[in-house]
Amino acid sequence: MTDPRRVWLRLLRTPGLGPVRTQRLLDAFGHPDQALAAPRTERERAGLPAAVAAALDIEPVGIDDDLRWLDAEPNRALITRDDAVFPDALRQIAAPPAALFVLGDPDVLRLPQLAIVGSRNPTPQGAENAQAFAYSLAARGLTITSGLALGVDGQAHRGALAAGGLTVAVCGTGLDRVYPATHRDLAHQIAAEGALVSEWPPGTPPKAEHFPRRNRIISGLALGVLVVEAAIESGSLITARDAMEQNREVFAIPGSIHNVLARGCHRLIRDGATLVETAEDLLEPLAGRLDWTPGAGAQASDAFPDPATTPRYDADYQRLLKAMGDAPVSLNTLVDRTELTVEAVSSMLLVLELDGVVASASSGLFMRLSSAH
Repeated sequence: MTDPRRVWLRLLRTPGLGPVRTQRLLDAFGHPDQALAAPRTERERAGLPAAVAAALDIEPVGIDDDLRWLDAEPNRALITRDDAVFPDALRQIAAPPAALFVLGDPDVLRLPQLAIVGSRNPTPQGAENAQAFAYSLAARGLTITSGLALGVDGQAHRGALAAGGLTVAVCGTGLDRVYPATHRDLAHQIAAEGALVSEWPPGTPPKAEHFPRRNRIISGLALGVLVVEAAIESGSLITARDAMEQNREVFAIPGSIHNVLARGCHRLIRDGATLVETAEDLLEPLAGRLDWTPGAGAQASDAFPDPATTPRYDADYQRLLKAMGDAPVSLNTLVDRTELTVEAVSSMLLVLELDGVVASASSGLFMRLSSAH
């Protein structure tokens, strides 16, 4: 008997088909079996270019490799739109994937999710915010979804795992490889305690065009999307736009007017996104979309003790912390604001950085982390 997964894999692997044309095909024929059995002319009438309609008659190379990869381990699966485990939220978007490769537990994909996205090069405060919000929301029972990228994505996954919660990583490559490679250990932990998903078959390398397409799945799986930090032109804003089109909630954390990575969030807020300062700012708008009440869980600050309250921070340290404000600031500016010597400020900044209260930002600037508030 022919493996029923083969017909779905043909849709994923046929060159030029893509999610939009796949949707037209399934709208016209209902199931891949009927689409593949139909004459080419009928496929063309369904909206396929002649070359793509003809390509469907030939089984693409790689399907046997896909099946071998899927069957090699029990935690690997291909879930199709016909499967009960396929997330309902994802079925509702404009161009859902025909099927998803899953590494981990497919049942996680049907749980209430909140997507957290942002810059690949966040400020220290942005990285901490991503981890703290993910920690707090995962502790309350939400599954945290992101894209496994450097920066905010990775911090969101780590925050959820640190809280003992669940997290989903939507990948822009085949699941037999990890991109970026530095997230290999993180990816293995996500597979063990959540799920990695992709609409691309094993062996697919990272390509620039994959990541905007992947973003619609990140937002499509979730009840809403939280943007932590984002420049005006960024993939995170693409995810936010996808979320708006999919009738998902969009949230954004504001920042300093001097932080270029806050400008994307400010634009989203001007366009109607919910301004977020605490986890409760997200949970209240999401309450109407949930059929359960999130637990009290942990506050965003629970994962980050407050070393600034310890006795070692005397009046000069407190003056320095106050002078730093909430935006990246230079050493010379801190000297001017505090009227302390360059040597004293440099020494205190080193102590504060070792304590995790201050972090070095780009271009020699320093930033106070939220644990120092």
